[in-house]
Amino acid sequence: MEELKKVREKIDKIDEQIADLFVDRMEKVEEVTAVKKKNGIPVYNPDREREVLNKVADRVPEKYDAYSRVLFSTMFELSRSYQSALTSSSALEKVIRDAVSRTKADFPERATVACQGVEGAYSSLAAEKLFRLPNILYFRHWEGVFSAVEKGLCKYGVLPIENSSNGSVNGVYDLMLNHNFYIVRTVKLHVSHVLLAKEGVRAEDIREIYSHEQALGQCSAFLKAHPDVKLNVCENTAMAAKAVSESGRNDVAAISSANCAQLYNLKVLSRKVQNSDNNYTRFICISKEPEIYAGANKISLMLTLPHRPGALYSVMSKFNALDLNLSKLESRPIVGSDFEFMFYFDIEAEIHKESVIKLMSELSSSLERFVFLGAYSEL
Repeated sequence: MEELKKVREKIDKIDEQIADLFVDRMEKVEEVTAVKKKNGIPVYNPDREREVLNKVADRVPEKYDAYSRVLFSTMFELSRSYQSALTSSSALEKVIRDAVSRTKADFPERATVACQGVEGAYSSLAAEKLFRLPNILYFRHWEGVFSAVEKGLCKYGVLPIENSSNGSVNGVYDLMLNHNFYIVRTVKLHVSHVLLAKEGVRAEDIREIYSHEQALGQCSAFLKAHPDVKLNVCENTAMAAKAVSESGRNDVAAISSANCAQLYNLKVLSRKVQNSDNNYTRFICISKEPEIYAGANKISLMLTLPHRPGALYSVMSKFNALDLNLSKLESRPIVGSDFEFMFYFDIEAEIHKESVIKLMSELSSSLERFVFLGAYSEL
């Protein structure tokens, strides 16, 4: 339509003017940054931003007020981002570049690996998928896995992080706050739970079932059909099978993996106990030092955000600006704080790209608490 074409031509001219003014504004931001850097003035100035927003509100018609606030808030964010990039010299950037340069091309086939539980645990199966010849050391709790890696007792540790049926493993996320580590690879493992008991025990004899809380959640429909059976939570599904084997009772069973039947001299009572056959658990492989292997296309971050409107949007908009897909966002309360949360991000991004390294550096410099958890690929 000719009428539409004419209006669009007018908008195009206005857009050209806006683009020119944007360049002019960012050049003035450079001048402001130089003054701030010279005098030790912080980048963020909330009073100045409120002053500008009030001036804008006085200039635009009321029907455009909310839209103008969004526009100028976005410009403020871009301005802060550019100022941070100009003033920051992040130690994280050096850590990432050093890790990329010194990491060997191929992921190791042999290593000493820390896992939680006992032989037959799903973590050990994940370790065997990650490494061709892992030397596995078992620890009773997840805390032990983190500590073994942190203290150098084991080169790597393998921990469950989320399940496709039952969600995040919150206990592992909570422990991340207290330990220094890097994620070097992740692996998805198909999980198939079965009901195990001693030879001669019948399904109708079962009065108690042992398993890990995640496995119990993944088998909730089966357990709901047996409301009179008592549930006992164990640290690990393999530990549950071991406990049943050593119990001396003929009325208990374990929800565990099929390979634990042979390991602990048990038999499979039922193979149809989990809610979905499409049941996967994602495991992280952690190390004390950063290792970034070729093909790394995922990044994990941990950070806190200031208590101000749009703080989360501000971070997410930076990912969007680089066309990076946010594949997971998790939040966990920080124990002992006044409703403060730690946010965990999984991003699909190639750390080898200069723009991504710069973004990590900027976030590290501009946020009060920011932890780069690693760049890795997933099996």
